[in-house]
Amino acid sequence: MESSLDPDQKCLIDCLSATLDTSHGVRSFAEESLKQASLQPGYGAALAKIIFNKEIPFGLRQLSAVLLKQFIKQHWQEDEENFVPPIVSPEEKGVIRQLLMLSLDDSHGKIHTAVGMTIATIGQYDWPEEWPELLPFLLRLINDQNNQNGVRGALRCLALLSGDLDDASVPKLVPELFPSLHKIISSPELYEKSLRAKALSIAHACISVLGSMSGVYQRETMDMVNSILAPLMEKISILLQSPVQSEDPDDWSLRMEVLKCLLQIVQNFPAVLDGPFLGVLAPLWQTFISSFKVYQLSCVQGTEDSHSGRYDSDGVEQSFEALVIQLFELLITIVCNSRLAKAIGGSIKELVYYVVGFQQMTEEQEHSWSVDANHYVADEDDATYSCRVSGSLLLEEIINTYAQEGINSILEASQARFHESHEAKVAGHSDWWKWQEASLFALSSISDQLLEIQESEPTKYNLGELIEQMVTESTGAGVDVHPFLHARAFAMVAKFHSVISKSTCEQFLYRAAQTIALDVSLPVKIGACRALSQVLPESKQEAIQLNTMGLLSSLTDLLTKASEETLHLVLETLQATINAAGEQFALVESVLSPIILNVWAQHISDPFISIDAVDVLEAIKNAPGCIQPLVSRILPTIVPILQKPKDQRENLVGGSLDLLTMLLKNAPIDVVQAIFEKCFDPTVQIILESEDHAEMQNATECLAVFVSVGRQEMLTWGGDPGYIMKRLLEAASRLLDPELPSSVSLFVGSYILQLILHLPTQMSPHLRDLVAAVVRRLQSSEIEGLKCSLILILARLVHLSAPNTDHFINLLLSMPAAGYENSLSYVMSEWTRLQGEIQGAYQIKVTTTALVLLFSTRNVELSKLQVKGNLIKNTGGIKTRSKSKSAPDQWTLVPLPAKIFSLLADALSEIFEQPIDDDDEDGASEASYTGDEIMYASMVPSNANPSVQHLDAMAKVLDEDDEDDGYDDDLTKVDPLSEINLAEYLQNFFRSISESDRSLFDYLFQSLSESQRASVARGLSS
Repeated sequence: MESSLDPDQKCLIDCLSATLDTSHGVRSFAEESLKQASLQPGYGAALAKIIFNKEIPFGLRQLSAVLLKQFIKQHWQEDEENFVPPIVSPEEKGVIRQLLMLSLDDSHGKIHTAVGMTIATIGQYDWPEEWPELLPFLLRLINDQNNQNGVRGALRCLALLSGDLDDASVPKLVPELFPSLHKIISSPELYEKSLRAKALSIAHACISVLGSMSGVYQRETMDMVNSILAPLMEKISILLQSPVQSEDPDDWSLRMEVLKCLLQIVQNFPAVLDGPFLGVLAPLWQTFISSFKVYQLSCVQGTEDSHSGRYDSDGVEQSFEALVIQLFELLITIVCNSRLAKAIGGSIKELVYYVVGFQQMTEEQEHSWSVDANHYVADEDDATYSCRVSGSLLLEEIINTYAQEGINSILEASQARFHESHEAKVAGHSDWWKWQEASLFALSSISDQLLEIQESEPTKYNLGELIEQMVTESTGAGVDVHPFLHARAFAMVAKFHSVISKSTCEQFLYRAAQTIALDVSLPVKIGACRALSQVLPESKQEAIQLNTMGLLSSLTDLLTKASEETLHLVLETLQATINAAGEQFALVESVLSPIILNVWAQHISDPFISIDAVDVLEAIKNAPGCIQPLVSRILPTIVPILQKPKDQRENLVGGSLDLLTMLLKNAPIDVVQAIFEKCFDPTVQIILESEDHAEMQNATECLAVFVSVGRQEMLTWGGDPGYIMKRLLEAASRLLDPELPSSVSLFVGSYILQLILHLPTQMSPHLRDLVAAVVRRLQSSEIEGLKCSLILILARLVHLSAPNTDHFINLLLSMPAAGYENSLSYVMSEWTRLQGEIQGAYQIKVTTTALVLLFSTRNVELSKLQVKGNLIKNTGGIKTRSKSKSAPDQWTLVPLPAKIFSLLADALSEIFEQPIDDDDEDGASEASYTGDEIMYASMVPSNANPSVQHLDAMAKVLDEDDEDDGYDDDLTKVDPLSEINLAEYLQNFFRSISESDRSLFDYLFQSLSESQRASVARGLSS
């Protein structure tokens, strides 16, 4: 070897050897020498020569391959992120490429793997333009049956390159490549399974690219697919026809790649599913049913090796469960395809029967969950990647596709598997209970769909009776014998309590309460918690009251032992139990409140757990006789935090403000005063001084509730009403500062609304400054949600100005607005642009009715304003980003009254388009205004206390997904405007205009769209 090396190569080899020396000093010197050498011409070629030279020790060649790959990433392409000069010369690149191709058939697997990865890296940069000979070379290697190492290296290289295939390379590649791939796939006597799997992975990559091309190049793609599909389907059918083998991960990997190819075909080429693809369904079914036996032995019973957690040399999972999950994914896609769903419809019952079997707990899951119940909770709540979850997804799609037939098949299969468990138990099988647990799990995983269909149409089975029978039988044995079966039975009761008899629910509530106190495994207690948290709120209080104190004690003990994964469920159960305890809870408030407060403080950085803890504290607050002692415990904890916010750990200040807000809501006035005296000034100070956006948002919400519950009385608590008002205005001024980030001011609208509603006399002298500040904040806002909340403030001020609405218009006219003639021009352009984006029943009512008031003034200044009307449609084809920049959207300009008239017609249309409950049709629970009363609707005395029974139909739709609506409801329900029946209000408006000024009405009516005119006409006729 020595004689074949030049001095530079020998020096490099010595340096490489030194990097493996045991001496730190020698290694460091060698590594620095290599770093310097990498900056010299010829370094990459020298490494490639060492890799190619089979006389050099294997370890040094492997190390050279690793270093060469790093060198290429740094020095090959100048525009790469990790590029380090100098760039490799074209001549040296050619030498490296040639030597690497010659090394691809090396007998050492790690060498040809490393070489293949390095070739793929270079291929990303050079192929095909700078390296046209690469593909022909790889194809020659693949076709050389006498060079298995070459085939292996070439396939690995192609597999790596396939990730970078595109619509330019695939059409050229497929005709040349697929005949070679077909030959490898169909020649088990010549090629091992791992090589055939690699060939299929390359075919999968090509089919994926063809699928992405099919939308644009449909004819060309289909021609190419048709040319490869028939021979490929024939090979796939042969592979799938044979039974799945036990403990053969190479066979599993081969089938995995087959399933991936089929998945791409089903997803991307529906036109070919009536041809050769149908011939694959029978072999696919054979793979499915034969895999169940292997799954039962390897995964469920653990008597054979499932290769769980093992991966091949390319990092692809080889476990049997991974194969089954891939099989489920393909079956889900087949069921979702109308053609294929019809083809397999006759086997749907048998399919579901096997799916339920696949949903058994695996031996690995049983062991993992027994050792650490946190894994059980996490896997249950997070729908972890598993056969159980994939099976549930398939059952969902079966219901979606086959409707009642699918439901009946699932119920029948669950019953069949459940009964088989009895036979297995009699036969002495120790895992008999897993069949029962799987049957229960299958039904619980699709509980929403089962319950929905149960309500809408009768089924072949009585769902409630079936569930009762199954859960009762499942809990016949002792709770400590089969804990996971008991846990699943409790979870079933939680899911299906609405269709189970009350006596059975109460029986399981009693059992669950007992189970919490027993010395049993945590999964059973978790199941019991699920049942209690879901069923208890809907049960009769006396059904559990006798055990309430013992249950609270058991839950408190469980709380101290719970991990983060289980804490959420325990807190949720505590909340339900406290609500059910009634007056009894006062006996243990002094024990439980400090514990919950400690949980809140310990987990303040976890928003989910801290919110759950606050919910429990709120339940304690609402328990009879508990709010005063609870507040007396909480204030000493949070007051120091609010007084010195800069000294606190992250999230503690914001969490304290949230806790304070919860205490204030609906609290007695003496409690509000006690909180005010300790916390009002610190809350205002946080708004004035904090730089933390979240803290300022939380403080704003808290301050809004202070005003909402304290009202006029709040001004007398500090001794100097002027000082309190000054602090409130200072906070408003900071929040409306146009220089602040928009996110900080998100809740300023709710806060100012409370000032307007509850302190109108004190706010009156400041209205001009307030309006000016709102306009400036509106102009600087980058968040449309904030803009909408500020428009709500202006809309409420419009109502306050009635019947002298012209005064408010004149106020806006007198104020400047950057880029506009005046604030009226700016405000109305934004308001009319965003009116359709405003959400919330109250918000829509206030802004819509305010537009009515503005329109009804007939102020000439409004008619002078031109605002955006309708979007001018672009007929120039697809609008790309470049077109958008060169030709932005254009709008018609219309007079403001016409735009308002159109928006009001839209609002009426939205109402008419939504379904209305029978109880709500007459709007009897909402205030109704007619004729001239429209102008004075906002003049209802502020001490009126109406109750909101429902939202109007339009607001229901707009708000149905708004989880935070309760917060705004609490703050706005005292406003008499929330009682307006918007449908009647708008109908009366249009009727009033049509009768008082017919010519104006006809003119504006003609400018409406056809649907708008139809809604207005309907409103006039009703």
